[in-house]
Amino acid sequence: MNKVILDWNDITRLAGKLIAQLNPEDYDVVLAITRGGMIPGALVSEAMDLRNVMTAAVMFYQGEQQALEEPHFLQFPGDALLIGKRVLIVDDVWDSGKTALAVRERVAQAGGAPTVAVLHYKPKFSHFPEDAPDFYGEETDAWIVYPWDPERSREWGP
Repeated sequence: MNKVILDWNDITRLAGKLIAQLNPEDYDVVLAITRGGMIPGALVSEAMDLRNVMTAAVMFYQGEQQALEEPHFLQFPGDALLIGKRVLIVDDVWDSGKTALAVRERVAQAGGAPTVAVLHYKPKFSHFPEDAPDFYGEETDAWIVYPWDPERSREWGP
């Protein structure tokens, strides 16, 4: 599989492309999917001056080729925090789509109005050809290595 290693300038550019598509007036809360969506979620919330930021702790991948059958929710905001809210769900990548769709469904079940935004959309790998993120920075079929990925940890310090 083609691997693309991104740096922080790439992230700034992608976040800018994503933010340009969004209207801050359309959202009450940002829900960042951990862990990959935390930095994009922070960038989006800061640029759009959305201070209500929550996280959905979801585990799906166990390495490049080891995806779990279904996403496992480790933590999720209570329904009372989502009911009636326009929720911008932010993640780094829509690969199979299972994680984003599971989070979107939970937000909808809680009474929120979900919208999904990701830095990268991989339509070739999506298990849901009839569905896609509402907004994305770029399409790709590569394995993306983000600056915050664990395999880059040796770059972070001594």
